[in-house]
Amino acid sequence: MSSHISNNRPNPDQVLIDIADYILGYEIKSELALKTAHYCFLDTIGCGFEALTYPACTKLLGPIVPGTQVPNGAKVPGTSYQLDPIQAAFNIGAMVRWLDFNDTWLAAEWGHPSDNLGGILAVSDWISRNRVSEGKEPLLMIEVLQAMVMAHEVQGVLALENSFNKVGLDHVILVKVASTAVVGKLLGLNKEELINAISLAFVDGQSLRTYRHAPNTGSRKSWAAGDATSRAVRLALIAQKGEMGYPSVLTAPVWGFYDVSFKGNQFKFQRPYGTYVMENVLFKISFPAEFHSQTAVEAAMTLYQKLKELGKSSEDIKSIKIRTHEAAIRIIDKKGPLHNPADRDHAIQYMVAVPLIFGRLTAADYEDNIASDPRIDKLREKITCFEDPQFTVDYHDPEKRSIANALTVELNDGSILNEVIVEYPIGHRTRREEGIPKLIEKYKINLARVFAEKQQKNILQKTLDYDTIIQIPVHELVDEMV
Repeated sequence: MSSHISNNRPNPDQVLIDIADYILGYEIKSELALKTAHYCFLDTIGCGFEALTYPACTKLLGPIVPGTQVPNGAKVPGTSYQLDPIQAAFNIGAMVRWLDFNDTWLAAEWGHPSDNLGGILAVSDWISRNRVSEGKEPLLMIEVLQAMVMAHEVQGVLALENSFNKVGLDHVILVKVASTAVVGKLLGLNKEELINAISLAFVDGQSLRTYRHAPNTGSRKSWAAGDATSRAVRLALIAQKGEMGYPSVLTAPVWGFYDVSFKGNQFKFQRPYGTYVMENVLFKISFPAEFHSQTAVEAAMTLYQKLKELGKSSEDIKSIKIRTHEAAIRIIDKKGPLHNPADRDHAIQYMVAVPLIFGRLTAADYEDNIASDPRIDKLREKITCFEDPQFTVDYHDPEKRSIANALTVELNDGSILNEVIVEYPIGHRTRREEGIPKLIEKYKINLARVFAEKQQKNILQKTLDYDTIIQIPVHELVDEMV
């Protein structure tokens, strides 16, 4: 007895339809979302400028074939490169993500929604230059900000209830999906073409989280999102040429994403797509550290000052207990040797030890010359983490979205300092008023790393005011930044 396989082509999976309908049909009316996107753009591009001071990043930038020239191609801010939009997306995406200092979204899955700026800015700049060359109107920066809001929303809403890390996949799959969707809109794809493009993103091979976890933590975590957003541009361009999609890419038995890569589970959704994610995004303002540790580092800075007031130092510490949430323990609670900067900025013990010793935590503090200080490893061994279940509950609560850490220090003389607890980092929405001036200062510092004073002033004049930046043609602003 035999049974045949039905070859009736199914309707597209509802997940694909919902994303396409949102991207093509939703009107962004939230002033908060768009103005937050403005700050997000400044912060993200600034992170890219800081990364240009690190040879480990810059060695990966530029064209695939040295000397390649692309007329009307996308320019890479802070460099002399003008590239095809796929390679430009990789360059920009790798820059903004390199130092783990751009924005963050924490939920069942975490990630950095501003990683999508690689594809968004590269394609917008490329389209704008070609339009002008054809005598047409360029794209304006308001369209970049709108695309950012939508990319944040797709990535973030998919992340709210769906843990990709628990099945071994890296969160950059969501960058690929979100970038494909918004880049497809920028390229003018219709609904069918956009659904095809999104299906191609899901049917792709997906990045494993191997490079984010001990014992394999490595620098790919700094360029993985650049790879994802550039791949998204490629897939959107393929779909633009009429290449077919795969309608049941998620739900097809045996061969679909759910069965192959998600343990047979279907995606769950907490809310429809809108502007929630951009409105609630977390900015990394104070410290270039994995976000689950941000409040721990802030608490460590407070304790550093307390030790100074007592005439003490890190050498007087007997033990440190970190009361934290489950995600922090799963991702960044590390013992043993740390082999490279990528390893260190994903180790909560390291990120707490450095400020307790030096009273600071900067990107340079992950480099070998600092990490070789024997006081760091000595102090790391005195630090233990344990979960507070309420912290974990509050972490997942959509009304709170806290990222709490609490530090208790015991000194060698037996005295115990008062516990220092920080529930919300300075980049959290509840501390936005406090954070934005510091975000602007961070942006100015990063501009100064790359540009001469006159050029800094010109860039600031065009970018700091929301009503000004939204009217600027994309290619003109990028030209100002090269």
